[in-house]
Amino acid sequence: MTMTVGELFVALVLIALALLLSNAIRLLLPWLRRLFLPSSVIAGLLLLLLGPEVIGRFTPTLFEESPGLFPAYVQESWSALPGLLINVVFAALFIGKAIPGIRTIWLRAGPQVVVGQTMAWGQYVVGLTLALLVLAPVFGMNPMAGALIEIGFEGGHGTAAGMADTFADLGFAEGADLALGLATVGIVSGVLIGTIMINLAARRGVITPGKEEEAPDDTLRDDERPSTEEFSEFKKDLTQEAGTTDPLSLHIGLVGIAIVIGWLLLSGLQWIEQATWASDGGLEILAHVPLFPIAMIGGVIVQLVIMRFGLERHVSTRTMSRIAGTALDFTIVAALATLSLTTLSDYFLPFLLLSVAGIAWGLFVLIVIAPRVIPHNWFERGIGDFGQSMGVTVTGLLLMRMADPKNESGALESFGYKQLMFEPVVGGGLFTAAALPLIAEFGALAVLIFTALLTFGWLAFGLLYFGRMVPKRGKGRWQGSQ
Repeated sequence: MTMTVGELFVALVLIALALLLSNAIRLLLPWLRRLFLPSSVIAGLLLLLLGPEVIGRFTPTLFEESPGLFPAYVQESWSALPGLLINVVFAALFIGKAIPGIRTIWLRAGPQVVVGQTMAWGQYVVGLTLALLVLAPVFGMNPMAGALIEIGFEGGHGTAAGMADTFADLGFAEGADLALGLATVGIVSGVLIGTIMINLAARRGVITPGKEEEAPDDTLRDDERPSTEEFSEFKKDLTQEAGTTDPLSLHIGLVGIAIVIGWLLLSGLQWIEQATWASDGGLEILAHVPLFPIAMIGGVIVQLVIMRFGLERHVSTRTMSRIAGTALDFTIVAALATLSLTTLSDYFLPFLLLSVAGIAWGLFVLIVIAPRVIPHNWFERGIGDFGQSMGVTVTGLLLMRMADPKNESGALESFGYKQLMFEPVVGGGLFTAAALPLIAEFGALAVLIFTALLTFGWLAFGLLYFGRMVPKRGKGRWQGSQ
C-alpha cells in the first residue's frame, strides 16, 4: 500500500471534520451525552456508515474501485493510522506524571491493584475457556479469540486498533474487527450497567451518594466525552503547573524521544531473540509484539530523566494529555471507520458469547470479589475497576464520580495510583501485546493455565492479605454501611 502526503492529509482532515460533526450531534441529542459516548466513537461510526460497509452497499460507486462516499486512498490511509498513532498515545502515558515509589503505590492502592489484576487476568481465563470449549470446536474459530475479551474490554479501542497488524501477521485478521466491536460494546454497556449498579447500591444502602453542589470538573462540563483511555489528571492540583514551560513543540518532541527509545529497545530485544532462541526457525514472540507497549516504557524512561534532573516545571501534564487524547481520538475514528461489519455478521454468535461472558465476569468481580478484598469504600473503588475493565479508564472515573461526587472515599486517588502497577502489564500493556504471539506459539491451553494461575494467585493474595482487614457489613455484602 502506497499513499502520498496529500492523500494522508485529506484523510486526516476528514477525521477532523467528522469529530467536529460528532460534537454537534452530541449537543443536539441529549441521550448521547447521558450515555457519555465518546465523540470519537460517534465520529468513527458516522464514517463507517458513509463508507463501503454500509452506504456503499446501496449506492452507486462515486470513485473507481471504492464504494461509498470516500475514495480508496482515504480508506487505505485510515487503515494505516491506528497502528501509528497508538504509539503516540502510549508513549505519552507517564510523561509529566509523578511516579511515586512502589511502597507509596501499594499502601494507597493495593486492594484496587488486586481487584484490577484479578479482573484483567480473569478475562483471559473466561475468554480462553470459551474459545477452547465452544468457539474453536463449534464455530471453527482461531483459539486466539480467547484473548479478545481482554484486548477489547480492558484494552479498549486504541489497543484493539493498534494490534491490527499483529492479528494479521498471526493469521487471525478478523480478530481486529471483533476486538473493536467488543470495545464498542464494552464502553456502552459499561456506562449503562455501571449506572444501574450505582442505583442498586444506593437503594441497598451500600453507598449514600449526595448531590453535587459545586460545578462539575471541566472534563465533564465542557467535554463530557471520555476521549482518552488513560489520561485523566487524577485530581492533580493544577497550581503545581503554574508557570510551566508549555510549548507544544517541546511536548511533541518528548513523545518522539519516548517512541525512539521504545523502538530501540524493541529492535534490540528482537535482535537478541533472532540471534538466540529464535534462530533456525525457533520460537518467535517479540517479533510479533507491536511497538506501543515498549513506547510506554520509553515514556517512563523519559519521565524518570525529567524527575532526576528536576525538569518537571518544563513539562505540562495537561498539554501531554491533550496530545495523547488527540492521537487517541484519531486512532479510534480511523479504526471504527474501517471496521468490517461483514466480519461481525459472520461471527455474530461468537461475538455475542464473548460480550456476555466479558460483562458477566466484570459483574462477578464487582459484586462478589471487590467487597471481600477492598476493606473500605469497596463499591466506590470497585466500580472504577469495573468501568475500566469495560474499555476505557474514563468510564471508571465517571462511575466513581457518580457513586461518590465529592470523592469523600478517596477512591479517585487510589485509582490513579493503581494505574502505575496495572497498565504496564495488562489493559494494553506488555502482556496484552504478547498474548496473541504466546497463544500462537504455545497454544491456548498453556496460556489458559498461566493466566488462571495468575488470576487465582492475585485473588488468593487479596483474600488472605486484604481480606483480613475487611469489616463485617451487616447481613450481606450488599447491606449495611461502608
